[in-house]
Amino acid sequence: MATESKEKKAPAKRAKKAEAAPQKLRIKVRAYEHKVLDASVKQILDTALRYDAKVAGPIPLPTEIKKYTVNRSTFIYKDAREQFEMRVHKRVIDILDPTPKVIEALTNLSLPSGVTIDVKMA
Repeated sequence: MATESKEKKAPAKRAKKAEAAPQKLRIKVRAYEHKVLDASVKQILDTALRYDAKVAGPIPLPTEIKKYTVNRSTFIYKDAREQFEMRVHKRVIDILDPTPKVIEALTNLSLPSGVTIDVKMA
């Protein structure tokens, strides 16, 4: 009985990765007010372009809306309610192949209060 006729194949060779993958600096900016957010994004872009960095963005992300419903009075009048919402506006900026000067300038940047920044190297 010829059940041993299955042949083993050699594993395929994988392609080598590029020696120096292009680095990217991803900046996520969040704020409650869109005007303050746009002003801080403009400030980041001006700083990056001053040092001749390639910039992709700002890309607007969907606004995160948190809704809260609260009773106006306690115990009775359940139909009397108030609704509140908090809107978090978000933008993403990618800086391609950042130089150390660009990174240093962005870390020394002073932005208005209420603006949150997350910086990641990808």
